[in-house]
Amino acid sequence: MPERPRALFAMTAENVPQVFPPDVLARLRETVDIDPALIAEDFADPEVRAALAKAEVLVTGWGCPRIDETVLDAAPALRALLHSAGSVKGFVTPAVWERGITVSTAAAANALPVAEYTLAMILLAGKDILGRRERLRAERVSTGWGFVPGIGNHGRRVGVVGASRIGRRVIELLRPFDLRVSLTDPYVDEAGAAALGVPLLPLDDLLRTSDIVTVHAPDTPETHRLIDRRALALMPDGAALINTARGALVDHDALVDELRAGRLSAILDVTDPEPLPADSPLLDLPNAFVTPHLAGSQGNEVARLGLAVTEEAERLAAGEELAYALDRGALARMA
Repeated sequence: MPERPRALFAMTAENVPQVFPPDVLARLRETVDIDPALIAEDFADPEVRAALAKAEVLVTGWGCPRIDETVLDAAPALRALLHSAGSVKGFVTPAVWERGITVSTAAAANALPVAEYTLAMILLAGKDILGRRERLRAERVSTGWGFVPGIGNHGRRVGVVGASRIGRRVIELLRPFDLRVSLTDPYVDEAGAAALGVPLLPLDDLLRTSDIVTVHAPDTPETHRLIDRRALALMPDGAALINTARGALVDHDALVDELRAGRLSAILDVTDPEPLPADSPLLDLPNAFVTPHLAGSQGNEVARLGLAVTEEAERLAAGEELAYALDRGALARMA
């Protein structure tokens, strides 16, 4: 039996038992030689430094320290970094790519709950759940099952901004529903959109023709304030904006103005800044629904991330191609 590659956890220690519950951890340890009691929260720690000198694999996660030239110099045997979360932008430096180290991420697994959250919010937005809730609060009397013009999900127009992993999964989850879905993404051509089963539109056209706009683009200099005051003004009266990507993609001041005017509603799982200040109007406006960045993996969902890493470790040990390996350019496209 070949010797197991030596591995080291690098993340916030309290996350290890959540992401790698006993059954997943046992499977991981069958593949790599890793000590669950030794976790690198600080690469300067002497015990961590000694383990780093022999490590061939880093199993990273939320809270992983920055991996720069100094860390890599202390890890001459390192050949792979398996990340048990989404983006690696916060700790992977150019030196990692320059040294030819393979980087893999569980972003695809983390995309699933975000897409499920988005699906739920799209369907609720189609029912005008916020407006109906406020009406009930104000009147204190149920209006029963009577028909309400202008709401419902039959033929509702949904615009997806960004064909990221999450955006693609959202499109897939929306297929069984009687919705009209369109996509905007500068990196997708007509053939790519056709393969996803949706029409491709310029951003402005998508905003003008969507009842619900859901944002899944990456956070890059090009997408900063992508949904700005001008873009919001293009959305039809009564439309809803959903953002589970990054708060910086939306101009919050302009959004607050639209919400105060009662023209739009918003469902935000991400904000800028994050968290919001206690006096932010977004926390009080009746047509804003803000959640504390919980669309991604929570509770029992995080074990899916550990399982994804374990499966990648098995492929690595077997000399197989990794399923979720990144290239350097992929970082700019992650969301």
